Amino acid sequence: MESVKIEHLNTESRNPKTLNLDTMSTMELLHIMNEEDQKVIETIKEALPQIEKSIQLTIDALHKKGRLIYIGAGTSGRLGILDAVECVPTFSTTDEVVGIIAGGERAFVKAVEGAEDSEELAASDLNEINLSDRDVVVAIAASGRTPYAIGALKHARKLNAKCISISCNKDARLSKYADVAIEVDAGPEILTGSTRLKAGTSQKIILNMISTAAMVGIGKVYGNLMIDMKATNQKLVERAKRIVIESTGCNIQVAEQTLERAEFDIKEAIVMILTGITKEEAKKRIHESGGFIRNCIQ
Repeated sequence: MESVKIEHLNTESRNPKTLNLDTMSTMELLHIMNEEDQKVIETIKEALPQIEKSIQLTIDALHKKGRLIYIGAGTSGRLGILDAVECVPTFSTTDEVVGIIAGGERAFVKAVEGAEDSEELAASDLNEINLSDRDVVVAIAASGRTPYAIGALKHARKLNAKCISISCNKDARLSKYADVAIEVDAGPEILTGSTRLKAGTSQKIILNMISTAAMVGIGKVYGNLMIDMKATNQKLVERAKRIVIESTGCNIQVAEQTLERAEFDIKEAIVMILTGITKEEAKKRIHESGGFIRNCIQ
């Protein structure tokens, strides 16, 4: 593997605006931090074509019963896991979205030394979840050179899984192993090398885009409403009622009664109200429409 000097990475460079960070007032620090964070949005806008391609690959994979698999080390791995677990209550995913971090679950709260330096560990972790050619692997690395992330894409390519990379440096080594390479460079961090800052923010926004747009693409949204949400607590039960009311124009009593009959399956409740059919018929129609409510009510 060719050598890349760490000082040549923009994520590791010193930010000229904050050379005296330790002498600044809190308000001075906040103003600079806020200014620097605005660069994140600008750089992500430049990468939208690559993000779009990534989303299409993901939608295609999910339609084929494949999975969206995030994998990374440190902050990058934690952000992938965060996005994956949030898809469960938001979109009722089961194993469609997976997050893997170098060092395993314990690395989410405490660093596991050396885990990110092993390409072989990434291959082993992907084998643990039975990676297949139906899956999409998204390797996340701020530096774009983390061996664990590179190993993940190398292994995924051998199994003909689709490969996406997310890096926060241009011309990243990781990009060489990706079908779609997303590179966003928002410049040096205010605290040199602390990639949990702008780089981490960039990654989180991109992951939000990929998972949300992919779920829209497989029918888990109606209008801008979360119709596949799981009502797992009282707040979400009330939200489910509001979603049904907003979608159908019915009153609160009808929403509550129909949700009860639908066993709080929001999609089924909406189709039942809009079409007058039974829960069983609604379930069948939703399945036949590929999950898209608009196709159920035409």
